[in-house]
Amino acid sequence: MAESNQPDIVIRKVKKGGHGGHHGGSWKVAYADFVTAMMAFFLLLWLLNATTQEQRTGISNYFAPGSVSKETSGTGGILGGMSPNPNGAMNSTSPVHVTIALPPVPGQTNPTESNPDSDDTDGGRDKVDQDKDHSGGQPTAHTEAAGETAPKTASLTEAQKKAIAAEEQEKAFKKAEQELRQAIQAVPELRALKDSLIIDRTPDGMRIQIVDQDKLSMFPLGSAQMYDYTRELLAQVAKAVELTKNKIAIEGHTDAHPYTTGANYGNWELSSDRANASRRALLDAGLPADRIARVVGKADTDPLFPKNPLDPRNRRISITLLQNTQG
Repeated sequence: MAESNQPDIVIRKVKKGGHGGHHGGSWKVAYADFVTAMMAFFLLLWLLNATTQEQRTGISNYFAPGSVSKETSGTGGILGGMSPNPNGAMNSTSPVHVTIALPPVPGQTNPTESNPDSDDTDGGRDKVDQDKDHSGGQPTAHTEAAGETAPKTASLTEAQKKAIAAEEQEKAFKKAEQELRQAIQAVPELRALKDSLIIDRTPDGMRIQIVDQDKLSMFPLGSAQMYDYTRELLAQVAKAVELTKNKIAIEGHTDAHPYTTGANYGNWELSSDRANASRRALLDAGLPADRIARVVGKADTDPLFPKNPLDPRNRRISITLLQNTQG
């Protein structure tokens, strides 16, 4: 039998497709799912740490189903079970505003700071708490705006009460003085008497003096019958005095010229009669009678210009708005 020179044919079968063992790609998909789940888990932990209990409650209520069952809790149905909350899921009847305080990012501003008028219920409550901490537990303007009533302040001391009363009284005196000066300027017949009006302060109160000038007297010489312009000026004084509640004292003064008409009538009687005439003029102008505390005639014992007792300006009517402590 002859030998064959034809080479042997070897057939190798190669399996294509799929990589076994660690050379496969299915584990990558599982690892990616695991990493995603871990990232979501850590994000949840971060949110739980960055929010308050009230914010977490609001988030829970926001995502709660509106109506799952006719029952108020999770029990009682076909598939009902145990519920830790006897009231079940809370149904929200109004939209819930939730503000989550995120950590500040460099280069960005906090939106709650840039918008102070934002509707942040929890932020407003925290603000009230901070105000109470800084004010020693006393409500401030924020709490009053929320409908709370601030407690009454501690009772003032007697010195503080007197200081407040003195300040209010001085304001009333200044207002009366301003009204009187404006009234004189507004009446043409009284403008010439502006130099006859002297207003100053004394230990007794605010003093309004109507003084004689050279060639311009308030009364005829030696008489208690006043001129018409004097009566009009006293009417303006009465209007200014009515702006206050203080009692008044009226004093009549003369100069040092002796009264020679009779021995039974002198400067004492003349000054007293002029003071009473002024009192009647004030009453006729509408001043209540109970506002007058006293009417005194002092003759020439209290001159306005002591160095010149004959000066006509020593003849005057003095009307003093007394301090409230006097009567």
